[in-house]
Formats: sequence, structure tokens, C-alpha cells
Amino acid sequence: MGEYVDKRDTCGTICLKYLLFIFNFFFWLAGGVVMAVGVWTLAEKSDYISLLSSSIYAATAYILVVAGAVVMLTGILGCCATFKERKNLLQWYFALLLFIFLLEILAGILAYIYYQQLSDDLKTNLRVTMIEKYRVAGNEKITKAVDKLQQEFRCCGSNNSLDWNDSVWVKTSNAGGRVVPDSCCKTRTTGCGKRDHPSNIYKVEGGCITKLEGFIMAHLRIIGAVGIGIACVQIFGMIFTCCLYRSLKEDTPY
Repeated sequence: MGEYVDKRDTCGTICLKYLLFIFNFFFWLAGGVVMAVGVWTLAEKSDYISLLSSSIYAATAYILVVAGAVVMLTGILGCCATFKERKNLLQWYFALLLFIFLLEILAGILAYIYYQQLSDDLKTNLRVTMIEKYRVAGNEKITKAVDKLQQEFRCCGSNNSLDWNDSVWVKTSNAGGRVVPDSCCKTRTTGCGKRDHPSNIYKVEGGCITKLEGFIMAHLRIIGAVGIGIACVQIFGMIFTCCLYRSLKEDTPY
């Protein structure tokens, strides 16, 4: 009878080991996805971050990068802890899972909070940033971001092209007679911003605010969904880890 109990326990432990191994494999892949989303945000869309007054958008991306890197390392540790059947390794693995869980929940919450604040942030600050800092010494990053924004989203000005009438740069001789930046032009050539006409420049209702707001909101939804989605999956990993931990005997020294 005693042998039967031991065999039953062994089979249960083996099942838990393989469940945890499968979880760790997919968890490792998910870590790559999480890190990729964060890196993509910072590498490909970092120009737009300079146009935002709040650092929350960038913070969510950095959190995802850190969480993704830790997830991939944790997945490897989880595999080692599972097959070595060492309770001390499982303790470390569980602690890392909990840490990542909290990080991703934080990223999701920050994304949700900024999602609610985004419209007010852009309406309050984007126009001021564009007219006061475009082509002004020391603000090359913002100048590049504004040009990219207007070309990529085919818009001109914060609310409309008339915003550029108040531009610090337009009022100087450096503008060369331009009334809008050349990046407002449908066909961009040097000096094309001298003619403010619908046939020449983008006349988009709502201006660049509407375009940028839509883009960032869509990306915040991705960040929030990825962060909270992976965090929910981790709950199963923590449950499997606790069950395996309870089924193992105390570690024996080597």
C-alpha cells in the first residue's frame, strides 16, 4: 500500500513538472513578445514621445522592456528549477513571477491612466510645443518629430495649418518666406511651404492632434492588453509552481 502511495505521488509530480515546463516554454516566448512591443515603441516611435508633456507613455514602454527581459530569464530559471526539483530554485522562480506580474499590471494601469489623460495632454501642450520649439536652437529632436508627424499622418499644424501663423520660426528670416514648414506639403520640396493652399499642403480637419491622439490611443491599448494579458497567464504559472513545491521533498545537499 505504501508503494502505491509513493507511485501515485510521483506520477502527480511528473505531471506538474511537464505542465510547468510547457508553461515556461510559452512564457519565454511571451517574454520575447512583451520586450519586442516595448523596444518597438522606444525605437520606432520615440520621436513622438518628445511631443508629449507626460512621461507615462515612455514609462510603460520601458516597463515592458524590463519585464520582457526578466520574463525570458525567468523562463530559463523555471525550466532548471522544474527538472532539478530544487525547492530553493522554485522559491526564486515564484518570487520572479510575482515581480513580473506586478510590473506588467503596473504597465497596464499606467497605459489605462494615460489613455484617459491623452486628449487633454495633447490639446494643452502640442500646439505650444509646435509653435514655440519648432526650428528653435536646442530643439532639434522636436523639429524632427514635428516633420515626421506631419508627413507620416498627412496633417499640418496642431489644430490646422493656421497654427503656424503664430510660430516663432515662421516670424523670423530663417523661415525664408515660408508660412508653414515644408513637411506640410503634399509633395515635399525645398521651399514648398511658401504657398498655403489646399492643393499644396494638407488641410486635415482636426489637424495633427486628431491623428496623433488616434495613433497613441491604439498603441496604448496594445501595451495595456499585452501587459495585463501576460500577467493573467502568469497566475497559472504561480499556481503550478506552488503545487510542485508542495509535492517535493526538502532539498538534499549535493
